[in-house]
Amino acid sequence: MTLMQNARLDPAAHPLTGRTILQVIPELEAGGAERTAVDVAAGLANIGARALVATEGGRLVGELQAKGGIWVPFPAATKNPLSMLRNVRRLARLCLDEGVALVHARSRAPAWSALGAARALSLPFVTTYHGSYQAKTGLKHRYNRIMARGDIVIANSHYTAGLIAGLYPESENRLRVIHRGTDLSAYAPSAVAPERIEALRAEWGVAPHQRVVLLAARLTSWKGQAVLVEAAARLKSWGLSDVVFVLAGDPQGREGYVREIDGMIAARGLEGIVHRVGHCTDMPAAFLGASVVTVPSTEPEAFGRSAVEAQAMGTPVVVSDLGAVPETVLAPPQVEPAQRTGWRVPAGDVDGLADAIAEALTLGASAREAMALRARLHVERHFSLDRMVADTLDVYATLLSGARAP
Repeated sequence: MTLMQNARLDPAAHPLTGRTILQVIPELEAGGAERTAVDVAAGLANIGARALVATEGGRLVGELQAKGGIWVPFPAATKNPLSMLRNVRRLARLCLDEGVALVHARSRAPAWSALGAARALSLPFVTTYHGSYQAKTGLKHRYNRIMARGDIVIANSHYTAGLIAGLYPESENRLRVIHRGTDLSAYAPSAVAPERIEALRAEWGVAPHQRVVLLAARLTSWKGQAVLVEAAARLKSWGLSDVVFVLAGDPQGREGYVREIDGMIAARGLEGIVHRVGHCTDMPAAFLGASVVTVPSTEPEAFGRSAVEAQAMGTPVVVSDLGAVPETVLAPPQVEPAQRTGWRVPAGDVDGLADAIAEALTLGASAREAMALRARLHVERHFSLDRMVADTLDVYATLLSGARAP
């Protein structure tokens, strides 16, 4: 039983109760790192700890405060070397004034300032790799190294941990893998009213009889929208009907890529079959309303959030077999075909993607129900929000007890 599980029975028994923990992150906008900071702050508040988050602000500040976290307005996004140096003193003063017991940095630029403050005050220092950082020059490699200098270095997947150990082998014995957690109360089929799905289908222009193959990701080439469009063309040529392919995501200024995708859709006669619908604000309903969810990334993902959330909703998933996403999906050869929770296909393999989608769409009712139950159980065991928060708080408690990473 973890310390967090013990705390559910008796919050006063948790070693972090009454302690002050500081997380530092550039902004609290939407994103995995930002969401995790809020979730961990809520977990700290739930066991009677003080959860400070030093950040410039963002759309999640209100949620942070509603869940018991404390927003500390702070210029954490700056990458100006002089400002970063001044931030060392600011953070040190903040830690002294607030009685901070541990500092946790979730991004590179503020991590440099946070390390300086933590070392000056002899405070435990934690870092989290929320993604794989690119380094084409020696200078960038040294800049990125800050994230490997935590007393414990949290990686959001085994894939990410492998990258860290390869680049910074001195950190290997301080690595701890803590997968991103999913809120299983929100991502539960019973939590989504049918009206929410009906509203999305109407918004997307999907007819009542049509099944949906969904790709939910920002519009950028490595997320694989072009691969899915090609797979849709293959499936159309094979006679597949009554299926639409939904690309849900913002272009974030990549208008050239949008034109490329729209051009592919037109050239392959897929108007009315492939729908580009923009940002989706109700992902539980989107995943539950889909017949298949795809993650056809052509470059490695540091985690597989969409695949996990779709499995939590019981929807079959088809993912690229690279990066961290395969860690989240049970499929052969890791398990027997009858134990799969989805399909893994080689990245960029249009025919492989089309074959897997076709197989998922032809599942019988009993086979689909059994897969949904397996997928939900898989997520509950390995990727729950409770587990992520408990494991993170155990890291804090380990350091504050005077121990170090195993």
